[in-house]
Amino acid sequence: MAELNQTSPSLCCCRKSLPVSGGRCVGDPKPPSAGPRLRAPPCPLVDVASASNFRCFQLRHFHLDLRLNFAAKEMSGWLVLDLVLVQPGISTLILDCHPSLLIHSIDCKVSEDEPEEPASLTYRVDPFTDYGSSLIISLPAGALKLDRLIQVTVRYTTTDGPAIWWLDSELTCGQSRPLVFTQGHSVCNRSFFPCFDTPAVKSTYTATIRVPDGVTVLMSASQSSYSKLDRLFHFSMEFPVPSYLVALVAGELQHVDVGPRSRVWAEPSLLSCAVKKLGGSVERWLGVAEDLFGPYLWGRCDIVFLPPSFPIVAMENPCLTFIIASILESSEFLLIDVIHEIAHGWFGNAVTNATWEEMWLSEGLATYAQRRITTEAYGEGEAFTCLETVVRLDALHRQLRLLGDNNPVSKLQVKFEPGVNPSTLMNLFTYEKGFCFVSYLSELSGDVRRFDSFLKDYISEFKFQSVVAQDLIAYFLRYFPELQDAAVSQREGLEFERWLSGCGPPPFEPDLSAGGTLIRPVQELCDLWRGGEPPNHQALATFDLSAWSTFQVVLFLDRMLDHSPLPHEVMASLSACYSTLFDGLNAEVQIRWLQMVVRNTFYPDLPRVRVFLHKHTSRMYTVPLYEDLVAGVMKCVAVEIFYQTQRRLHPNLRRTLQLILFPSSSALTNQNGPVPSIVADSSPSGSPLQTPATTATGSPAGTTAAMALRDVNVSA
Repeated sequence: MAELNQTSPSLCCCRKSLPVSGGRCVGDPKPPSAGPRLRAPPCPLVDVASASNFRCFQLRHFHLDLRLNFAAKEMSGWLVLDLVLVQPGISTLILDCHPSLLIHSIDCKVSEDEPEEPASLTYRVDPFTDYGSSLIISLPAGALKLDRLIQVTVRYTTTDGPAIWWLDSELTCGQSRPLVFTQGHSVCNRSFFPCFDTPAVKSTYTATIRVPDGVTVLMSASQSSYSKLDRLFHFSMEFPVPSYLVALVAGELQHVDVGPRSRVWAEPSLLSCAVKKLGGSVERWLGVAEDLFGPYLWGRCDIVFLPPSFPIVAMENPCLTFIIASILESSEFLLIDVIHEIAHGWFGNAVTNATWEEMWLSEGLATYAQRRITTEAYGEGEAFTCLETVVRLDALHRQLRLLGDNNPVSKLQVKFEPGVNPSTLMNLFTYEKGFCFVSYLSELSGDVRRFDSFLKDYISEFKFQSVVAQDLIAYFLRYFPELQDAAVSQREGLEFERWLSGCGPPPFEPDLSAGGTLIRPVQELCDLWRGGEPPNHQALATFDLSAWSTFQVVLFLDRMLDHSPLPHEVMASLSACYSTLFDGLNAEVQIRWLQMVVRNTFYPDLPRVRVFLHKHTSRMYTVPLYEDLVAGVMKCVAVEIFYQTQRRLHPNLRRTLQLILFPSSSALTNQNGPVPSIVADSSPSGSPLQTPATTATGSPAGTTAAMALRDVNVSA
């Protein structure tokens, strides 16, 4: 995890006032406008993850014009920023940038001087952190008047930056054409285009993308068109979004409409499978979400399935969710992932955390909304939702046991020092402790339907804005004045400030007894296997795992993993009973069984580990097993498998595995460059996709067999 400052931020954080394009500041009595009208509030905000002077300008709009060169693995073109100066005495524009961007020229045009040629500007690029740099642009005197519109054009070329993932054809699903996608969460898009790379700033955007024949381009935009003659794709996002939600994918992509406002995109070899798995469910889930939280604001709700090299499980890009194709193996995990990303259409995209120190405002609320949707969408949804929640809360408490209750990463309001990459703050606390706090607020409201109405009105109040925790809490207490009168925010042991700035487990967890019919058999079977000796066949005969849901099997294996190492005869009996069954189940089940095999050094099933790692080349399924193999006595096996499969791994994953296998070999790291810190969406399923945890002082917490990445299971 990230290096953290151990000083607990208070509930009324000194950074609470927000300059949000299209939003307003804390304490502003004026209601927000009905539409995405853009204006810059006067209140200051510190975002230590941004080098930019975003407080000094209102970003009204920006335009990208790029040509994709698959042979050179470059994007080249220009960016046009429509800016208005809102603070006096400013002579420079500072944008977030990245060393991988080659800046060719910068010029400026002032709105009143249309006939004149754009003025060429001087600029320099200064170091900022290991995940970015600052682009400092000197502005002409004519651009320094308050409230005057200026257009700044930056011509540049991308190279090998962390936001842009070029896949050779052999790394795609169809293995016939190359593919490229971008992943901006949380601070990577500064290597895609110079920007105010902070979630506090939102704006509309347009884009023109030029591509070779046979390439289809998609972006996170509300409107698109294609000019076949010029091979130009045009995009327009009419609603304000932060920079990290600008996303692009280009390759051999086809689509099938699966609803009146949703379609599934994928490579041709994958499309029919993806459509069959989703069917007409997307529109159904959207309808349930709208009943709960109000209108879906983004128009389109398309989904594109990306090859296994996609570095996370899913990402909630507006209008176009990115999901890793590997998750298609598990219908239940796919359901949870897609619904979680749909929930982000309200929580995270429409209303966004203003700083990365409060990611729970997006992820905790989206997780709560996801579980409300699954509960309402299915007849037995409450039992299923409780089961899925138990799996996740088990993982949360597992992580707490490993990190300790006083570890600052367990705070909801995490304060980090300049230079710390916010991507490394993605953890289960962001999702599950945040979910528990939202569940506690729901409990305080007295009725879940009443709380649904609150969330609907919260979205209406703050849509297209970026907020801090105090915005949510103040609105909650105004909405339920009887709770404010009862001083619920100060209840002993459940103080709101303790929720936000306190370390440790959630002070409250929701009642999950409705899942008892699904959870109880799992615990009973675990108890049988934990006796120290293999249970008798008569006792096991009452448990038919082939009839269990994926989440039941996952919960069983997770809880057995918690008790590893097991006696050899118990592992042998487990293998005899279940390994053949697990071979036919999805990868979410298989990886957990194989982690048991590795952690218990059970050599008879080692060939299954080899087969799995030869088949799966995604980060979510490879990294956890390699971590476990290296932590035990099977490192030589891991090295052998790596050399056999490395040509089929994305270079970024290859570098990650090299660091796991050869941590003392700095030559490998220097030769291949730094491993980008990319984690993100969003989504409660899949294996975690982040760097190993660090302590509050920034030192490694250690990655042992007990701390495989499975234990910090998150996505965007």
